[in-house]
Amino acid sequence: MSNPSYQAIQQVITGRRTIKPAQMNGQYIPNGQVQELLALADWAPTHGYTEPWRFLVYAHAKVQDFCSAHAELYKANTDPEKYLEFNYEKLRHMGDKASHVLVAYMRRGDLPKIPALEEVAATSCAIQNLLLGAAALGIASYWGSGGMAYRPAMKELLGLREEDVVLGILYLGYTDSPWPDGKRTVPLKEKVTWV
Repeated sequence: MSNPSYQAIQQVITGRRTIKPAQMNGQYIPNGQVQELLALADWAPTHGYTEPWRFLVYAHAKVQDFCSAHAELYKANTDPEKYLEFNYEKLRHMGDKASHVLVAYMRRGDLPKIPALEEVAATSCAIQNLLLGAAALGIASYWGSGGMAYRPAMKELLGLREEDVVLGILYLGYTDSPWPDGKRTVPLKEKVTWV
């Protein structure tokens, strides 16, 4: 298509990549830019205007506070036979080179007729909006789901309700490494059926 708006958004969508936090360089992102990304997230589709997406933002020095708490949570809530010091250290240092860490979660709305799945989908769309905005600004991002992200202990640490759902931990920063090329392993024709 020759539409410049389409080409611009196509370039951002196809150019977005996951950049692991260890590849980030420690340079800080201005808080104002992160606020702008959150404003993009806020334009996700939402059924019944429940707007279930929520973000807890840890900036600069607070990133290490979160990572330390996450590691301690892992240590306190992992069976000693399954505990690995490597995983503890990885969680503790995950944000060493990140500028911001955002915990993204779905806050269940008060309209029981709207299925929880739709609230999770809306929150995922908000996260994607944020990640695409970051890519457009040259900000590296990583949507993490490891460690304690999906465990009840994380919800307790964050003061979330039983019906709320953590969807991931987002690490934002800059990188000096070139962004990797993208790929898809399953051809589009195998994913689409025209009826």
